[in-house]
Amino acid sequence: MVRKTKKPGIRILVTFMLMIVIVSLVYTTLGNHQILEKEYGDRTTPVPPSKIEPDPSISISSDKLNSPNAILIRLKDRIILMQKNSEKKIYPASLTKMMTAIVAIENLPDLKEEIKLTNSTFQGLYEAGASMAGFQPGEKVSGIDLIYGVLLPSGAESCIALADKIAGSERGFVKMMNKKAADLGMDNTHFENATGLHSENHYTTVKDLAILLSYALQNDTFREVFTSSRHSTRPTNRHPDGITFYSTMFEELNIQSIADGKILGGKTGYTEEAGLCLASLAQVVGKQEYILITAGAKGDHHTEQYNITDALAVYNSIGK
Repeated sequence: MVRKTKKPGIRILVTFMLMIVIVSLVYTTLGNHQILEKEYGDRTTPVPPSKIEPDPSISISSDKLNSPNAILIRLKDRIILMQKNSEKKIYPASLTKMMTAIVAIENLPDLKEEIKLTNSTFQGLYEAGASMAGFQPGEKVSGIDLIYGVLLPSGAESCIALADKIAGSERGFVKMMNKKAADLGMDNTHFENATGLHSENHYTTVKDLAILLSYALQNDTFREVFTSSRHSTRPTNRHPDGITFYSTMFEELNIQSIADGKILGGKTGYTEEAGLCLASLAQVVGKQEYILITAGAKGDHHTEQYNITDALAVYNSIGK
């Protein structure tokens, strides 16, 4: 008796249909992940999800905040726990310097190398009312001390000195900043300078700044500087005893703290157009780390610091 065999064409068709089903299942599974991930070089950089439900463990409503723009993220898994106008355009003021610092860290081959500040380093900064770290023209400063000068006292001259060293000019350095922003998926960000001085075309969102900070904190040098309350520089040719910097955020906090944890570090920002801004990192409830970015709060350096008030209120509300 001759046994009939199935035609090869049928087997091929069945195999093809099974492959389509498997691919569809994989695509659906990946699409449902809460955390989007973006490849950057040899590292995977998590990017916060675009939509989530409010977290019931946060007892304060975003409507109660002084800041019109805010986002709270759990750092471990980049889950957004609270947001308020997080994708609306803001002016970042000195929060810009987080990008300045991470680009400098990643592009300086030797952080101990001395960099000379020239007269041109300071050009226009005093006239613009920029905050300064206290270095002088002709001073030779190590790269790492300049980075501390960027993030702690928010020194504009430190930003320009690093930009000139790395890219030959601030303009060239800003191109690197914008490229980094694009690489990280900061799609609603554009930088015009390295200092955060106001410009209509210098903007971002608190969500983009959260992407930036969550990335930068993976860098050990950035984290060390960002979480320092003070730093004394090495002796220089202009300051034989060095300069001691104090974090603008920790100065504003004074002795204020959160009940079930501590604020580990942060960067303040202010211009008249940007309002009071703050990017902070805190450890709360079970040693979980959280990032909070707020922007646009009313007030200035002479009023209550509503950016600090909001940070304390949000961190104290976690787990309550």
